[in-house]
Amino acid sequence: MVYDLIVIGQGPAGLSAGIYASRYKINALIIGEEPGGTATHAYKIENYPGFSSISGLDLMKKFREQITDSVEIKQEKVIELKKEDLFIVTTDKEIYKSKAVIVAAGTKRRELNIPGEHEFLGKGVSYCATCDAMFFKDKRVAVVGGNDAAAMSAMLVSEYASEVFIIYRKEKIRAEPKKVEMIENNKKIKIINNTNVLEIKGNNMVESLVLDKEYNGSSEIKVDGVFIEIGSVPSTVLTNKTGVNLDENGYIIVDEGMKTNIKGVYAAGDITTGSDKFWQIITAASEGAIAAKSAYDFLKNENA
Repeated sequence: MVYDLIVIGQGPAGLSAGIYASRYKINALIIGEEPGGTATHAYKIENYPGFSSISGLDLMKKFREQITDSVEIKQEKVIELKKEDLFIVTTDKEIYKSKAVIVAAGTKRRELNIPGEHEFLGKGVSYCATCDAMFFKDKRVAVVGGNDAAAMSAMLVSEYASEVFIIYRKEKIRAEPKKVEMIENNKKIKIINNTNVLEIKGNNMVESLVLDKEYNGSSEIKVDGVFIEIGSVPSTVLTNKTGVNLDENGYIIVDEGMKTNIKGVYAAGDITTGSDKFWQIITAASEGAIAAKSAYDFLKNENA
């Protein structure tokens, strides 16, 4: 079977592309390893129109509900994308073909690349506070990073943990002012600026972090867990065999129609240079809709 369109990724951009593909009556398939993408990790979303406050998981469920009966969705890991006469998308389970592709694979978490990080993954080290915060009830926890995601993780973890340390390598955390205010008013959260984590230590589980400078007279801080929130990098490895142009940081270069330099290949969401890299759920959804419209116009001309 040959699909008109394959959308790689089922986060806000991919699901929005699916919503519009269904309205254009495009024979489309959405493939993604994580239902809802990394947006599901958001503890609380208060800047998406129509919802004063909603979790990322619940918002993405609502996205999916709009297309489950009209667009096919497969939860599979995409391994390769290449162009022959058609686009060939290989997953860990199957090989699919299509006339056009929208790459909405999002980003993947950055790692600290320090001793103990991999050894204690799942044993106190986590990259997802939404997934794991509840396991640290009445524990001491560190959140490494100073962005919005780190701030949100710290607030969520503080609902369970007895004490939360935000450890950031720069002078001042760079989360949006509203989040900074919430952190500063939270008595459980302490901010350690101008500090790097050098090592994660423990026996069977995380027990402490080694810092590059002293905090309260010691370069080692006792914690039971650590959440790493130091940003993300684009998941653009799939585009290597297509010749899609990337910017100096590895993001897919798109125009106002979410078109890449390769005919029939479109991109949307956090993986692109679109929306001036203002990476939000609302902009990802918008880009997904635009990409679907561009794909529709391309398919219509191809079939004319």
